Amino acid sequence: MSAPVPVPATGPSAVIEEITALGGFFAVDQWRATAVDAAVDADTEADAWQPMGPAELTARVVAVREWLARASKQHVRAIEVRVAASVAHLGLTVRLVSPALAAAALHGRPLLFALDEVRWQPVLGGPVPLSLPADAVGEPSPEPAALADLLAERLLGGPVEELGAVFGEFGVSPHILRGNTASAVAGAVTAVARTGPERAGRAREFAALLLSRPPLVGESTRTPDGAFRRRSCCLIYRAAPGGRGALCGDCVLR
Repeated sequence: MSAPVPVPATGPSAVIEEITALGGFFAVDQWRATAVDAAVDADTEADAWQPMGPAELTARVVAVREWLARASKQHVRAIEVRVAASVAHLGLTVRLVSPALAAAALHGRPLLFALDEVRWQPVLGGPVPLSLPADAVGEPSPEPAALADLLAERLLGGPVEELGAVFGEFGVSPHILRGNTASAVAGAVTAVARTGPERAGRAREFAALLLSRPPLVGESTRTPDGAFRRRSCCLIYRAAPGGRGALCGDCVLR
C-alpha cells in the first residue's frame, strides 16, 4: 500500500480545498503513489492510512458492532452483525459520496476514483479521514445532466457499488445498501445547505439528477411537504435494547 503524500494546492487541488472547507464529511486529503510500501498493522496503528479492502472493512464491522454495544450498554452479541454492517456501510458511503457531490454541484467537476485507490483512517464517532489520489478531480463539465450520468456510472456504479458488495456479505440486502447510498446523497445536500442558500439550491438540483438515475432511481421519494424519504431502513433502530430504537428522519418506517 502507498502512503498518502500531500499535493500542493494548485489546479484541481483548489477544488479539494474548497469542498474540504465545507466540513468533516467533505474533507479530503490527496496522495500520490510512492515507491515506499507503507502497509501498516491496523491493530497497532488504528489512526494510520489504510486501503478500503475486504479485511479492513470486515474489521470496521466488528468495531462498529462493539461501538453500538457500548453505546447501548448491551453485550456485543445483542447487536446483529447485519445492523453493524449497515451502519458501517452508511458511514463510509457518506464519506465517498459527499465530496463528489460537492465537487460536481458547486464546481462542475467529477471526482472519480477506484475503491482500491481510497485511503482512510478507521476512527469511530465521526467522519473518517479520507484521502484520494491526486488525479481524482476531472475536467469541468458544463452540462449537469452529463455530469450526473458520469457520476452515476463511474462513482455510484463503481467504488460505491464495490463497497456495498463487501457489506452485502454480512447479510445487508441490496435494497438497504442502495437506500443507504440514497440517504448519503440526501445527507450531503443537507450538510451543504448549512453553508449557504446558493450552495443549497445547486446541491439539491444535482442530487435530484443523481437520485433519478440508476442505481438510485426508485430508492427514495418525497413527502407531501417535500422532505426526502428513503424506501428502506438502515436498521440502526434495531441496535437499541429490544430493537426499539428511534428511527432516522428519512426512514421508510416513519
